[in-house]
Amino acid sequence: MSEITIRPVRAEDRAAWDVLYQGYATFYKVDQTADMRDRVFGWLMDADHTSNGLVAENAQGNLIGLTHYRPFVSMLGANVSGFLDDLFVDPAARGSGAAQALINGVAEVARKNGWAKVRWITADDNYRGRSVYDKLATRTMWITYDMGV
Repeated sequence: MSEITIRPVRAEDRAAWDVLYQGYATFYKVDQTADMRDRVFGWLMDADHTSNGLVAENAQGNLIGLTHYRPFVSMLGANVSGFLDDLFVDPAARGSGAAQALINGVAEVARKNGWAKVRWITADDNYRGRSVYDKLATRTMWITYDMGV
């Protein structure tokens, strides 16, 4: 396993982040424009926005993965937890431990912030990702719905 550094995303990461985030959108077959990526990156750079990001950097200093996360309130649990919104590792770097390192990076943020847990969703057919997630977390039986407005 190669050396991987997890750190907050920075403004100078924009070009590499853009390539990774477009790869993420392509993986999930989501049409995405440069304007949409501009908006998301703007949120990540805005200290007053709740969205945050981490990147995985290999020993050569190249970005090989990203994750985005934010706090969320659980009314029933009467606590604040973290939601891991996006996780993507460059296909050439899969199996390097980057995904686990990114998730553990968000878990570290959660511990520092006193969050009760970290939660995320994935596609049912994301078998490779799920094989990683099953080692790190407990799968729930919750079903997710989306309603357009």
